[in-house]
Amino acid sequence: MAPTKLDLLILGAGWTSTFLIPLLEKEGISYAATTTTGRDGTYKFRFEGSEKNEKDNQEQYAALPTAKTVLITFPLRGEHQSTHLYNSYVETHNPDNAPYQFVQLGSTGIFTIPNQDLWVTRHSRYDKSNARAIAEDELLQLGGCVLNLSGLWGGARQPRNWIDRVASTKEKLKEKTSLHLIHGHDVARAIVAVHRNFSRAMGQRFMLTDLLVHDWWALILGFCGEDSEKNEKPPQIEWIRELMADNHIKALPRSMEQLGRCYDSQSKTFTGDLSFEFSDS
Repeated sequence: MAPTKLDLLILGAGWTSTFLIPLLEKEGISYAATTTTGRDGTYKFRFEGSEKNEKDNQEQYAALPTAKTVLITFPLRGEHQSTHLYNSYVETHNPDNAPYQFVQLGSTGIFTIPNQDLWVTRHSRYDKSNARAIAEDELLQLGGCVLNLSGLWGGARQPRNWIDRVASTKEKLKEKTSLHLIHGHDVARAIVAVHRNFSRAMGQRFMLTDLLVHDWWALILGFCGEDSEKNEKPPQIEWIRELMADNHIKALPRSMEQLGRCYDSQSKTFTGDLSFEFSDS
């Protein structure tokens, strides 16, 4: 039986889908999703690599439903991968039909380069040799849209749970400066906005973050302060005091110049009605 045409196909039903699917259902947007095992009513799909990889057969693409927008949630890396996925889907889903809308979820990590500007926008310099950036640029050339996401949080992903990993020693804590976050609900809202306004997003890269430049030290101090009320005193509290004294910092949060790598939140605007401003900034 030929698959029904849908509004949106989620390639990779992971963390993002836990926020996106409820929103799609609320907004009456038809959808389908894939997993590597085909669990929970999803389509079975596993991306195997570039166009040179014969293991990635066309049958699994043909089995996918036809959708107006194809959302790629897993990383694509290096040359050929974006082109291969794009061509494989289009060629097995009526290539003469209206152009399909491809959206790739990327990472703002590509903007972390030496001598980066203090304020970073979607137009700022980025590491063009980065494997993910190469694949993203390839998709942009094909008319797709890339959403570079800052630190993802919400649901099972909570910043307070990251402390033991990122600040397990005073030396590690010393290196922590700015942190940028985006909640899963806002990621979902952005995806819906791009789906509905793709003519304005086609061929463009957008950087998604909230309206804040977070100070790692201030966040950690706040979380550890909550723990100290339970008669626990995490070592990070004293480390932060010592680091502030060593660096002549009178209070937190630190200044933008001290934090560095500040993402400009005014390059995009979210509003309650799910609209999305595609500005030129």
